[in-house]
Amino acid sequence: MLAVLAVVAGLVSVFLVGMRRKSPPVVDAVRRFNKAVSNPKQMATAGTPGAYASIIEHVGRRSGATYRTPIGTQAVPDGFLVTLPYGTRADWVQNVLAAGQAVVTADGETVPVDHPEILSAADVADQLPPNEQRLLKLFNVEQFLRLRRANAEV
Repeated sequence: MLAVLAVVAGLVSVFLVGMRRKSPPVVDAVRRFNKAVSNPKQMATAGTPGAYASIIEHVGRRSGATYRTPIGTQAVPDGFLVTLPYGTRADWVQNVLAAGQAVVTADGETVPVDHPEILSAADVADQLPPNEQRLLKLFNVEQFLRLRRANAEV
């Protein structure tokens, strides 16, 4: 039993340290796991009132296909801030940046968004609740994607 606990503790340590340091092998492994396992489960409730995850609907920059991906959002007056725990390399981020637009469903509301912009965590920290700030510091999240409501002033 002690050996199992040691292995689990070691894996948790590798995960936390790897995510904080943005180690490509760790970040890519977590991203692949989430894409295959966590995201499909999140989609069952994502975008509904009270759900943790929102949904971003975006068009593939190469395929032209429409995709729906669960994301972590924070509503702000002109749109949304989206947490980027894996940085900007995720396919959905690249798709939204290339298209310049997407559709976000959050708390039961579907909102066309545009003008995607990458911002640093320091630029948006004052717009996040304290518990979210602590979690983002734990995982050393350094970037956010700002999405403006399609009719918002830029």
